[in-house]
Amino acid sequence: MVLIYTTCKDTKDAVRLGNEIMNRHLASAVNLWPIQMIMRVGTEVKNELGAGMLIKTMEPKIAEIEELIESQVGIMPYIGAIDIRRFNRAYREWMATVIKE
Repeated sequence: MVLIYTTCKDTKDAVRLGNEIMNRHLASAVNLWPIQMIMRVGTEVKNELGAGMLIKTMEPKIAEIEELIESQVGIMPYIGAIDIRRFNRAYREWMATVIKE
């Protein structure tokens, strides 16, 4: 299992992107929440509201999800994958049935 963390400009965009990921059978679930983002843009530090996304998927789907996020977000997004060494067998077995090969 891999968790992909990324951000969107708002929860509306995160919901749209999450639905697209799920409709393409690229993940077993997408969790999102509103967040406060502080980032450097050129010489300026910006403080904005946004949305965080945690995408539960498998290693072979990372590249396809990255491409989808990059094409949909419109800015240079951060996309980080976290390898999960262990998680419960029941979820793993269910996850294998919902992510398309």
